[in-house]
Amino acid sequence: MASLKDLRNRIASVKATQKITKAMQMVAAAKLRRAQEAAEAARPYSQRMSAVLANITQAVGGGGDAPALMTGTGRDDVHLLVVCTADRGLAGGFNSQIARFARDHIRRLQGEGKTVKIITVGKKGFDILRRDFGNLIIDRVEHREVKQIGFGNADAIARKVIRLFEEGQFDVCTLFYSQFKSVIAQIPTAQQLIPAAAPVENGAETGAGGAVYEYEPEPGEILSDLIPRNIAVQIFRALLENAAGEMGAKMTAMDNATRNAGDMINRLSITYNRQRQAQITKELIEIISGAEAL
Repeated sequence: MASLKDLRNRIASVKATQKITKAMQMVAAAKLRRAQEAAEAARPYSQRMSAVLANITQAVGGGGDAPALMTGTGRDDVHLLVVCTADRGLAGGFNSQIARFARDHIRRLQGEGKTVKIITVGKKGFDILRRDFGNLIIDRVEHREVKQIGFGNADAIARKVIRLFEEGQFDVCTLFYSQFKSVIAQIPTAQQLIPAAAPVENGAETGAGGAVYEYEPEPGEILSDLIPRNIAVQIFRALLENAAGEMGAKMTAMDNATRNAGDMINRLSITYNRQRQAQITKELIEIISGAEAL
């Protein structure tokens, strides 16, 4: 049984930990609001970009004017997975959910005989996936030194992906991230980037609605500029969604940790008081027994 001094030290240690988790919860709550606003502000632009892309894609069809980023290589033998997670932990199961979702996708592709390559965005995703698929990771990106994610960070990743495609390194590229729904709900999501999938909205493809458009310059030339930018926009949205989801998960995790620390302090205090009372009772019995012996 632990001594009274050991129990006091442990209670003091848990109280110090409780202060830290409480402070981290408050910081995460403050950052969550800004991250959520940024993620929600990016959604309309991302969706509208997809709608414009769908309209022009419908005009081009599968003709020779369509850029390779839209039509792909015509094969699906080599898959590139861009797995976006957080750079820091203490966020509950946020990072492990994304990594598990990507892991299941990798194993399904390997079961079909496909070749898989991985780019990890975020330290935690790299740490989790390298245990089973370290030989498949061809590059890693971390933003630990970045205070606020900007479009330039997403554009750098998009340029890297496009360069790999132009070099013939893969046939299909899929983006993995966690879509922010609420503080307690983040949904792991997979989105195909290359070849550009026809955007879907409300269960139906977003088309031109029967309208006839004239394009200047030609649709193929517009797509050559629009698709690379759309890839960067979708990656940027994924990073913003991840940032909001991370703060929500961290706030929930730190709230649970604070509550658990409080419960532990109560249990340790009860144990301390009982042991202290037993020691006092024992000393009183010894004193009384000694007095009666005299």
